[in-house]
Amino acid sequence: MAEHAFALSDDTFRDFLADDLLVKPASESWEKRDYFALRRAVFSNEQQLLSQDKDSHDFQALPIVAVAYNCGMADKVVGAVRIYEPEPGLWYGGRLCVARAYRRHGLIGTALVNEAVSQAIELGCQRFLATVQQANEGYFHSLHWQTLEHIELLGRPHALMQAQLSCYPFLPRQVSLMPLKARRHG
Repeated sequence: MAEHAFALSDDTFRDFLADDLLVKPASESWEKRDYFALRRAVFSNEQQLLSQDKDSHDFQALPIVAVAYNCGMADKVVGAVRIYEPEPGLWYGGRLCVARAYRRHGLIGTALVNEAVSQAIELGCQRFLATVQQANEGYFHSLHWQTLEHIELLGRPHALMQAQLSCYPFLPRQVSLMPLKARRHG
């Protein structure tokens, strides 16, 4: 996170990070633009996993975003995931990412997964899968997922995983994460 100098002193301050966040399907054009920009920043620039982040699934995918609010106004997309249905009843989630500065929040990824699976269930999902980087496999186990098999994808170890649909939603949906965070730490 960047530190900035005050004009007339030797003190510094950090970038402002909103604690008021909302996870929802992207509906505004700026949300969709920022959704793709965040994915590119994480998967292409930071992880150098994908040279081109967009693929054919994006034409049918439902983008879901975590939007940070500043003084009650939507400010920027700080988390993203997509869901898509390649065949009736079978849904996939993918491209889950959180902006580097917001990874300390702790609930953003969890809320994105909760919303992704819950949205798919509402749309007729009977089975929900994702390929997850192996380093994140334990995290997904804590979110009610099971590993089906280990595979190599894009030259890196991944796990094909399945959500336990009966456990979703496990968090309230379409609510600000600020009250959830306060309840969790309070």
